[in-house]
Amino acid sequence: MDLYSLLREFADSWALLALFLVFVSVVVWAFRPGSRRVHDEIANIPFRHEDKPARDGGVAARPQEASK
Repeated sequence: MDLYSLLREFADSWALLALFLVFVSVVVWAFRPGSRRVHDEIANIPFRHEDKPARDGGVAARPQEASK
């Protein structure tokens, strides 16, 4: 059996199964119970500090202004 046929057989069977299991595990992990709070918090990141800049402990947009 040549290398191409061996790799093709592996990709058609075991690699397909492994990738399917990875896909299912990622989907199950994303929709696991208790992750709604985390996803809601991450979804609201662009709306944080809408009216005022971040506090001194946050990442400053310009380092020169942070020292003033």
